[in-house]
Amino acid sequence: MTQPPPTRWALAGPDASAGFGRKFGDLVAEGADVHGEARLADTLLPRGARVLDVGAGMGRVGAGLAARGHRVVAVEPDAALVVQARATFPDLDLLHADGLDLSPALLGPERPHEFDLVVLVGNVMVFLAEGTERALLARVRAHLGARGRVLVGFHLVGAPPAARRYPPEEFVADAEAAGLRVDARFGSYELHPAGTDYAVWLLSPVDAGTPGATDVGHVR
Repeated sequence: MTQPPPTRWALAGPDASAGFGRKFGDLVAEGADVHGEARLADTLLPRGARVLDVGAGMGRVGAGLAARGHRVVAVEPDAALVVQARATFPDLDLLHADGLDLSPALLGPERPHEFDLVVLVGNVMVFLAEGTERALLARVRAHLGARGRVLVGFHLVGAPPAARRYPPEEFVADAEAAGLRVDARFGSYELHPAGTDYAVWLLSPVDAGTPGATDVGHVR
């Protein structure tokens, strides 16, 4: 089987992983608020929902949602971050795997195979391997429940050096090619109007029967 190309995150080298993990590890130890994404995700869900956290990093978003009573499955390919996540949040159900490997076999019989929400936050999309964006979004689409949605967030500008620039129109085209549509776009996890620095997207399957796309505060 052909091996996928290395992710931009992997190409950035171990210093990127160590710096990221150290930063958020220190913030958690200091009691800082690191759960902005989780708070927004929680508002999108009924109690006890099924959540898939793809590119979970050191686990802060998944752990924040689990603490709010949701059934969370987290997936992270970076071995160093997996070690840190398991040390920091030992109760988080975390799989050491790439999002492109998502499948019923990976999830196994004890975990959900369909989810009410998939979170792809913290610049996951701009650190993927070149040319794999549509493939990952399609994998995510395949694991959505009947009314499932996807929460995505990434920098449009100002991302770390190893990240790609991902223009909004290109992301929307990739999402649509994967069977997803944009229901809303914002400029932050506090739902500020869409801007040019950071984008937060709420996606749903094109056949879900929900209202049409709304690009809040910004015309595509």
